[in-house]
Parts: sequence; C-alpha cells; structure tokens
Amino acid sequence: MRKAGILNRHLAGALAELGHGDGVLVCDAGMPIPDGPRVVDLAFRAGVPSFEEVVDGLLAELVVEGATAAREVQEANPAAAGLLAGRFTSLTYVSHERLKELSAGARLVVRTGEARPYANVLLRCGVFF
Repeated sequence: MRKAGILNRHLAGALAELGHGDGVLVCDAGMPIPDGPRVVDLAFRAGVPSFEEVVDGLLAELVVEGATAAREVQEANPAAAGLLAGRFTSLTYVSHERLKELSAGARLVVRTGEARPYANVLLRCGVFF
C-alpha cells in the first residue's frame, strides 16, 4: 500500500496510463457520465470527497496544460469558479452543453461527491519535460 499520494488503486492506475493530450473530466455527482471513458467514482456521500479535494489531489499527480469549465459556473457556483480561476491560468470557458460534448472525448472521468452545480472541469494532460 502506498504511504502517500493517491491511495485509490483504480485512480492511481488510471493516472499512470495517461499521456500527453489526454483528457480527464473531474465532475460533480450530478454530471452525466459519457459512455466510453474509464470512470473512477470516488463519491461516498454528498460533498465527500469535495471537488476541491479531488482537483488538488489530481494536480499533485498530473501535469496539466489546459483546463475547460462551463461558463455557467461563474454565476451558479462562485466557490467553484474561484477555485478553478485560482488553480488554472489557462482556463477556457464553454457552455455546459459543450462541456458535456467534450467530456465524451475524455480518457478518464473522476466523479466526486460534490453536490453543488457546475463543479466540473475537463483537464488536458501535459508532459513534465
């Protein structure tokens, strides 16, 4: 068993398989999950784990070269909007419908227990060199 980092074996394995340009959708409990991508469902109960905890955990493990969120987050969920703006300098906004379309091309979906609307972000993996 790992002493530090991500302990969930499904998530640790999925992250190890990601390559440059692969998409990772981090989503709240209400986001429709597309058919196709590998799904790691971390939701335990409403709010656990939080969107912030999962995003921060993933950022400790991944190189991210870009992020996309629904523009609706800015009005509907200011806390998530602030979190995203603070973590991603190259944040792009699209409509929520477009984010759902883009998520179908993700390689991995990580579902959180977040119960606030629009707490979703599509990450584009980078490389460490």
